Amino acid sequence: MSNRTSAFRPCIDLHGGQVKQIVGGTLSDSNPNNLKTNFVSQKAPAEFARLYRDNHLEGGHVIKLGVGNDAAAKEALAAWPGGLQIGGGITDENAVEWLGAGASKVIVTSYLFPSGKLSLQRLETISSIVGKDKLVIDVSCRKKEEKWFVAMNKWQDITEMEVCQGRVVD
Repeated sequence: MSNRTSAFRPCIDLHGGQVKQIVGGTLSDSNPNNLKTNFVSQKAPAEFARLYRDNHLEGGHVIKLGVGNDAAAKEALAAWPGGLQIGGGITDENAVEWLGAGASKVIVTSYLFPSGKLSLQRLETISSIVGKDKLVIDVSCRKKEEKWFVAMNKWQDITEMEVCQGRVVD
């Protein structure tokens, strides 16, 4: 018998400065009319951050899905300094700024995969800037031909990195 436990990890997805729950894979820069949402909140991102803080829901994150989300993300981080991770457009050039804005850690995917291939040099660069303890590498995947690959750029671009049981294939 396993000793596994489930943990609720709160998330604040931001699109156009609003908190939204987007149907996976429908967010696209090339076809914005294809966007489907399950939920769009009228509440400010900071209200969600305070709710998570007040209920001790640790390990949560704010994800900026596209442009126009920086102010909303900073608002959420300010409502719970050190309580939320930040992802979406994080690079070696802005990671320290986001930690300074109150993020507990930075979440990185697209920056690490120029042209769809993992760059160990970029990984080493950002890790040396923020430290391993402040870096989360997101390996969210999409299925392609019965295999799973790391997806980036709002889950629209599939990288060359296959993820499978027991190993990562690059």
